[in-house]
Amino acid sequence: MGSAEYAYLDLSDLDINGKYAKKTTEQVGGSHYKNKKIEPIDYIIANGLNFCEGNVIKYITRYKEKGGVEDLKKAKQYIDFIIAKLELKGV
Repeated sequence: MGSAEYAYLDLSDLDINGKYAKKTTEQVGGSHYKNKKIEPIDYIIANGLNFCEGNVIKYITRYKEKGGVEDLKKAKQYIDFIIAKLELKGV
């Protein structure tokens, strides 16, 4: 997950529907998500997003505090990956 890694809790943290029920409490490798109402990893897990979708959320969420335009370019690249995959499927 790049330079920011998280302290994950075990499978007992899933609710009866298999959704992640607890908020991640520890961010290792920076503080660029600390002022957010929900950390990207919690949103990503709770909504079952795939790798590319999750990275879009991650980079869009942090660009002001961390990577600036570079993070926006990364988000755009992952959006382009998602679009290309859908176009290959004819969606």
